[in-house]
Amino acid sequence: MKQTLTVTNEKHFGIARKIVSNMTSESWETIPHAVMTHTPEVSRLLDVLAEINENADRQTKISINTAMLRVIVEALKACPKMNSHIEFNRRLVRGCVREFEEINISMPMILKSGEMMTVNMHDMQNKSMSEMRDAIADTARRANNSDMNEVMFEVSLDNTLNGLKQGKILQTVNRLIGSKTGKHRVKTLSGKAKKEYYSIPESERLTKHDIEQGTITISNIGSVCRGWNGDCTLLEIIPPQTCVIGIGALQKAVIVDENDEIRIGKRLPLTIAFDHRALDAGDIAPFIDKLNEIFESPNILKEWV
Repeated sequence: MKQTLTVTNEKHFGIARKIVSNMTSESWETIPHAVMTHTPEVSRLLDVLAEINENADRQTKISINTAMLRVIVEALKACPKMNSHIEFNRRLVRGCVREFEEINISMPMILKSGEMMTVNMHDMQNKSMSEMRDAIADTARRANNSDMNEVMFEVSLDNTLNGLKQGKILQTVNRLIGSKTGKHRVKTLSGKAKKEYYSIPESERLTKHDIEQGTITISNIGSVCRGWNGDCTLLEIIPPQTCVIGIGALQKAVIVDENDEIRIGKRLPLTIAFDHRALDAGDIAPFIDKLNEIFESPNILKEWV
């Protein structure tokens, strides 16, 4: 006899979940993922970071997350192929990969509400660690002042209109039905509430510019799972990006140095997933080489403050 299950909770997708579900589904349906992991020893880098933060207060401290973003940005400069978007037509077997000078990092961020939001940290290629820290803090501040349904609806509407311009009429109709009808209807502000919200200066809230597609995604998974003692084995690439990088949690490790001496150090697992249509494993080598160079001579961080 078929068992009748007791439903304890039922929650229809809001716009954030709709967007995430749509983008990740497209990722796995269209992108041939390839993955490399790298687990560098970062004890010396942490020592240098401690020196930098010796007299810093909570507002001026450079976090490990910020330092790693700066390190990764430097490695991306040495490997511009990873900072790219792909355009591919499978039916005609035609493709194009566009590399960018600007490094706009799509970065997942947890809001005070507990919601996860991916924000676009623009123009990180020329920022110092202090500027990165301040940009991230300002984005978090504005995010907590924002109605995320409104921001995401703006982005969703933009994507729908772009699809319409590309002749994706059926997709546009289906999206409108899915977002505007029945119990799956997306609820956004209206009337006085909408007018009051949009009277808030854009310097005090997020706009679609803040969550539009970046050139690459960097996700600090270790900051969410601090007690995690493992490696991330797979990440989804969000099209049209060609790469995503996952930063794991710091882990104690037994280190054998060049003199065969044993000590306890710290390792930081990194995961690099790339679109195999755009990149091969060898294309990632300059990125890894630059990372190793920085971790071996981490005093360079003092020049990036």
